[in-house]
Amino acid sequence: MGGFVLPYNKSLKYASRKLRSNMTDAELALWSRIRDGQILNIQFYRQKPIADFIVDFYAPKAQVVIELDGGQHQEENQKEVDKQRDADLSGLGLKALRFNNWQVLKETEAVVEKIYQIVERQLKSPLHYRK
Repeated sequence: MGGFVLPYNKSLKYASRKLRSNMTDAELALWSRIRDGQILNIQFYRQKPIADFIVDFYAPKAQVVIELDGGQHQEENQKEVDKQRDADLSGLGLKALRFNNWQVLKETEAVVEKIYQIVERQLKSPLHYRK
């Protein structure tokens, strides 16, 4: 995928900057564990516009998106929205991971280990094209 840039809605740039300066406790906790190449030397970006979404975290080299879900994501209509969003991201060649805020705050090591495993698998995948 060398040189391939994912499409994004340019009108989301301001909102993504604002979200970066107002991260939730769960986002801050996870960011402290995945930033600066702490997982397999992979660079993650936070609050990244992709297509018509702003994803919580994105690792272009591994083609992984991480979404952290608050309580509103347990509502039935939001589950459907999230399912469609994950399908749209998958259509762009991305692997979407979802964790709820409680998991990140209370089971941090397990969440980080899962991210590590998925990133490692993505990097080894024969379908994976490194940038």
